[in-house]
Amino acid sequence: MRLGYVTVQGKGRIDLLMAEVVSLLETQGIALAGTVQTNIDRQDCPRCDMDLRLLPNGPVVRISVDRGPEARGCRLDAGALEQSVLWVEGALERAEVLVVNKFGKQESEGKGMAGVIATALELGRPVIVGVNGLNLPAFQRFSDSMAEQLAPDAVQIAEWCFAALADRKQDNPSGQPSAQPGSVLL
Repeated sequence: MRLGYVTVQGKGRIDLLMAEVVSLLETQGIALAGTVQTNIDRQDCPRCDMDLRLLPNGPVVRISVDRGPEARGCRLDAGALEQSVLWVEGALERAEVLVVNKFGKQESEGKGMAGVIATALELGRPVIVGVNGLNLPAFQRFSDSMAEQLAPDAVQIAEWCFAALADRKQDNPSGQPSAQPGSVLL
């Protein structure tokens, strides 16, 4: 069971990092399940729209609600997030690695992708999670201190995934076939 997490300071930087990790893993033929977030700035609103790309090749889902330029509070469309969770659950059986763009408020409350993370770990899948500082204490409680903090470097995170896949293959040689872990360092 391998659970890695990464934290990055700066608005939207973790989303960019996780997208880069996913790109590296996809280039190496690793079967993925999970989510990658894209934030779309708007001229008419001080807050961006938030879209999730569902892995491996699912739709892009808007998970934010436009409540107007003066609105305050949570903009998350919890229903859209839960539909995304169902998609990811369906893709998990065929995946080698689970990528969760963010362990957020929903996950801190045991909702959102929390159950999918637990299922992936039970299946022996390596899991990578983006965590912001606000939700780090809740993530640490959730992971029961078994999570490994990873450097905020896409190549190093991809290498961690390859090592986790190699460990999994060594521990379970008769398990499901998986892509041979490669190296993104050429």
